[in-house]
Amino acid sequence: MLRNRGIENLIVCGVTTEVCVHTTVREANDRGYRCIVPGDCCGSYIPEFHIAGLRMIKAQGGIFGWVSDSARVLAALH
Repeated sequence: MLRNRGIENLIVCGVTTEVCVHTTVREANDRGYRCIVPGDCCGSYIPEFHIAGLRMIKAQGGIFGWVSDSARVLAALH
């Protein structure tokens, strides 16, 4: 459905950062989508896991996703 609509970029938010968000970003990246994760729009029951999840997504210069915040993402969309 996304490909049929020409969508190439995804903004991924949700709970939990280290499981659901992380897995979604990895799977989407493997399928050729560029992913942005606004870190303040994600969360975890364990704060350290949230931080670790975001660090893994943006590791090595954004190897499978980019992390930003909602203010920057909204500003870019305008």
